[in-house]
Amino acid sequence: MVFRRRSPVLAVVAAMVLLGTAGCAEAGVRAAQVSEAGLAITTVTVKPSGGKPRQYRVEVAATEAQQAKGMMFRTKMPQGTGMIFPLKPPRFASFWMENTLLPLDLIFIAPDGKVLNIVQGEPKSRAQLYSSGPAAAVLELNAGEAARIGLEPGDKVEGGF
Repeated sequence: MVFRRRSPVLAVVAAMVLLGTAGCAEAGVRAAQVSEAGLAITTVTVKPSGGKPRQYRVEVAATEAQQAKGMMFRTKMPQGTGMIFPLKPPRFASFWMENTLLPLDLIFIAPDGKVLNIVQGEPKSRAQLYSSGPAAAVLELNAGEAARIGLEPGDKVEGGF
């Protein structure tokens, strides 16, 4: 038998995969796929009371570092995608978009999955965007998407948190 030393690069990659998976487990998400940014991807179902349910493939910002970076410096977000920020424990949430280049809808979600409030974030703004109550997650979609599908406070969001 021949024993070879493992490559240090492979060890680092393996550690990154394990750490990324651990962050997903913390958020209660199965990491079947990973985005270009190294975030787990999951499916979130949004159920507007006046329309049909919609599914979005979202990146999961599970760790504190991932949540701090969020959508910063990105120049595009394909239709039908977004990012979710699980908040454990649920809490009043505040976001700003100083280094975010895309206009976004921020959908604050209560622990029971109901939409608390929806706020439209302006690119490069330092304005604070607040949840109207303790949030278990915040879902970011392209600006205008919530209005386009008829999503309102009280409607349901399932998955990803």
